Amino acid sequence: MMEPQDNIEEDDTAASASASSSSPPPRSLPRQRVSLQKSSVCSRSYFMVVMVFFHVYIINVIALLLYVHYNNGSNAITANRDFTSRDNSHKVTGQSNPQTPADSGFPRNMYLPRIEGIRVGHVQKVSLVPGKVHEMKTLSLKPLLFEIPEFLSEEECGVVVRLAQLKGLMESQVMVPEGQEELNQQLNLTPEEIFNFLDLNQDGQLQPHEILTHSRVRDGIWLTSENLKEIYDGLKVDQDGNGLLNLEEFRRLKSDAFQRFLLQRGVERSQLVRNSRHTWLYQGQGAHQVLQDLRKRVTTLTRLPSSLVELSEPLQVVRYEQGGHYHAHHDSGPVYPETACTHTRLAANTTSPFQTSCRYITVLFYLNNVEEGGETTFPVADNRTYEEASLIQNDVDLLDTRKHCDKGNLRVKPIKGTAVFWYNYLSDGRGWVGEQDEYSLHGGCVVTRGTKWVANNWINVDPDYQRQARYQQLVSQQQEQEEIISELNSDQHIERHQDL
Repeated sequence: MMEPQDNIEEDDTAASASASSSSPPPRSLPRQRVSLQKSSVCSRSYFMVVMVFFHVYIINVIALLLYVHYNNGSNAITANRDFTSRDNSHKVTGQSNPQTPADSGFPRNMYLPRIEGIRVGHVQKVSLVPGKVHEMKTLSLKPLLFEIPEFLSEEECGVVVRLAQLKGLMESQVMVPEGQEELNQQLNLTPEEIFNFLDLNQDGQLQPHEILTHSRVRDGIWLTSENLKEIYDGLKVDQDGNGLLNLEEFRRLKSDAFQRFLLQRGVERSQLVRNSRHTWLYQGQGAHQVLQDLRKRVTTLTRLPSSLVELSEPLQVVRYEQGGHYHAHHDSGPVYPETACTHTRLAANTTSPFQTSCRYITVLFYLNNVEEGGETTFPVADNRTYEEASLIQNDVDLLDTRKHCDKGNLRVKPIKGTAVFWYNYLSDGRGWVGEQDEYSLHGGCVVTRGTKWVANNWINVDPDYQRQARYQQLVSQQQEQEEIISELNSDQHIERHQDL
């Protein structure tokens, strides 16, 4: 619209100039003005075009880097389910030198996805079975703990309970067998080293809570401060009667002294660390369909590679009668360089007196509604700090689920069909198992009325990636050999049948 107007002005100027026959019209001024205006516009447009191309170039470079990075990650994810089959070129002989392990050739082509808790109370939708959407609620961030209502149907709960009853249940108590002296000799530990190990605050004296924590884990008997005083008096070790043991008093004790004294005195079921009965149910090929479906559901829930879930422990089913309990504990212990995981110890190609379960994830299922009691307690969930010494203070023992279950930070009510799951280890920041999450301390509150049925699925992962890789490769090779033998036997059977 502006160009016609400019033309009109120029025509008017030319007409007036010819009529007056004066000096030529100063056309240079409008041309100069237009020229400057066009030059400014062109410069501005050119600058914008250059900047656009520059930003596009930078974005393309960033996109390329991200593509390379995530393409490598996606390849690792794709390889999760056939983790062992991709590494058949790396042979493990079993005679490798521990100083130069043969497993150094295993690439990191598997990682452990970890669900985000976001915040306490956050609810996210998960699809676990066809045609149904479950709600998963975050109960705590330390440990990372979730609750999924209606994870199992009423019918599935009944099937699991009946299968456990058919299999038969055994006592769950874990009392360490005799032979602690031999273990100490094998470890070559002196009384001073044991004393310093138990002396948590390094004050040169063993306080009651330091002795209680150790004896409960080792002997499987739940001692109280009153029991400890009785044992001191019976063994005549606390000479000054102050309830503390110095190094000289500790030297008078043998490592199994507590256990021998308690066995002679007699132990009631209520004094055990765990008062329940349990059994194990196989979930692999050929198992009841409900058990197989349950394992697949756990795989979908945890988002872990199916190979890890399939090579983990069977389903444990537990029954707590009235008065049954399980004092606070960790499902898996810390892993040090000299510690071997129970499930990969054969592949570790080393011997170690220290073993732990290496249970990366716990999935707990409630199989019935408990009339009263039987909650799952997490005494230090979402605490600002974790200090073992502060678990037993004055008259409050947070580890005691018979007396002080209500003192814990979080309790989960057992509701039929509900599942809760949590991580027993932190992440190492590289997609694998890190340090033990001490906040995963939990226990089963005493059942005050009725019966409590639960089941546990533990996902075993070795924090040592190379040991886990070697273990899975050995299992894969063994399965291949068994399949070959099975095929050979089948072929021989067919040949014999044809001969007949």
